[in-house]
Amino acid sequence: MRIQNELLEIKSLLGQATAAAGIAAIGGGNVIPQMERLTAALERAVVLSRNTLELQRPCVEFLQGGKPVLPHTAIGGTVRLLDGRWLHIRLDTLLPHCRFQSPGYLADTITRLLDGFVENGRRLPYYKKALLVMDEHCSCESRTVYDQDNKGWKAVPNALKGRLFPDDDQFSLGVALLSAESEELWCDIYVLPADDAWEFFSMRHVGMLF
Repeated sequence: MRIQNELLEIKSLLGQATAAAGIAAIGGGNVIPQMERLTAALERAVVLSRNTLELQRPCVEFLQGGKPVLPHTAIGGTVRLLDGRWLHIRLDTLLPHCRFQSPGYLADTITRLLDGFVENGRRLPYYKKALLVMDEHCSCESRTVYDQDNKGWKAVPNALKGRLFPDDDQFSLGVALLSAESEELWCDIYVLPADDAWEFFSMRHVGMLF
């Protein structure tokens, strides 16, 4: 039943996008509001379509001998814009192990947080060349993955591309995977212009990001 509801919502979003495009094409005034409606509806439809596909795909891949599926988990989080330039997403969880399929709930949570940010009247930044930093905070006892290269982080850029940066190819996106020891547990996700890398890491070094 859930997939039918999501397909109906995708159909409705595409209808909204078509209507906005039709009004904008007629012209006769400021087309920016209609273009914003068009873009927002298309972005939401693409993200919802991708997430719906990912939720359906794991069952098939598991039956075919693929990676096991993580159970759905409710995640909290926040979004803020630092100095009007850097987007900061805080997730109340750590990245999963790569032995599992990229969990749909991770992308769902990021999408929900970004949608909430926009619905409050704020605009998301967009970077032609971006740096994505995933910075986990945990202790030796609370960590769930030992090696950095075993972390399943790829769901994060997949949830952000097309919305914060064009694509996650090597010339559009740089990726940094960091960790810091902490008694509390969370994962900070930063997206910023690639040219701001030096400033970002300098501020992180002196503890000015939090």
